Amino acid sequence: MNIFIDGQAGTTGLQLESRLRQRNDINILEIEQDLRKDPSARKALMDKSDVVFLCLPDDEARKSAEMASFDTIVIDASTAHRTANGWAYGFPELSSAHREKVKTAKRIANPGCHATGFIGLVYPLIKAGIISKSAQLHCTSLTGYSGGGKAMIADYETTRTPGDKLQAPRPYALGLSHKHLPEMKTLCGLDHAPHFMPVVGDMAQGMLVNVPLWATNKTQIWETLKAHYANSNFIKVMPQEYELDNGFLDPTACNNTNKMEIFVFGSDTQVMLTARLDNLGKGASGAAVQSMNIVLGLDENIGL
Repeated sequence: MNIFIDGQAGTTGLQLESRLRQRNDINILEIEQDLRKDPSARKALMDKSDVVFLCLPDDEARKSAEMASFDTIVIDASTAHRTANGWAYGFPELSSAHREKVKTAKRIANPGCHATGFIGLVYPLIKAGIISKSAQLHCTSLTGYSGGGKAMIADYETTRTPGDKLQAPRPYALGLSHKHLPEMKTLCGLDHAPHFMPVVGDMAQGMLVNVPLWATNKTQIWETLKAHYANSNFIKVMPQEYELDNGFLDPTACNNTNKMEIFVFGSDTQVMLTARLDNLGKGASGAAVQSMNIVLGLDENIGL
């Protein structure tokens, strides 16, 4: 089976290549370094491929998707097609309908990392009627710096001195127009996009996505999420009385996996929903490989 990663040199592309190199059923088609931006060279490799992964900026991903033959399976890791007509959203755990769309699709949009956590928490509760579609939700997400790409990785991994400003968590997207908001709103069927504040931390990978609720039904919320993901291979709802590490929750515990762990914390009047995942795993390359396995009719666990 031939695979082409368009944008192989980027963070997600490198992660994809690393995962696929371990398999004996995959042949990765390589493009010469000086031809990486040559449309005709990329098109030639697409035409030879069973699956094309797009790991490109949004505008380039749109152009690349247009070049691909309709018969070629395209999995886009960019933001470009996540709410586009004709594209399946690569989050099969949401429902049997979502899984079926991935299974039969020729065009699959890979979810964003923050969006994966938010949607994974909120979608089942909207479906169950516990959260209203008209709710005005809040979300804070702590993520590793690898999600910022090569430039941010270089900033963080350059030799630094004690007290360097990069060691402190840094909120961003404070204009409240983060690129993941459209899919967060659309996939959950919300009337309003959530009030969303992402925060980058001094860690390469890992993330905690948090959604607070005013609620008195903590156990019902936990049971609803537990039932929704009961048959999932990669999403696990953790025990209500989860034992924290001296009261702290480690954001890196799912690193280098395709797992997402869901927690329901809180009291008699307030609930905190938390999703823990690897922003480069279930939040990027892991989810892309999972979608590829499903659309090719393979065991979704292969290589994950």
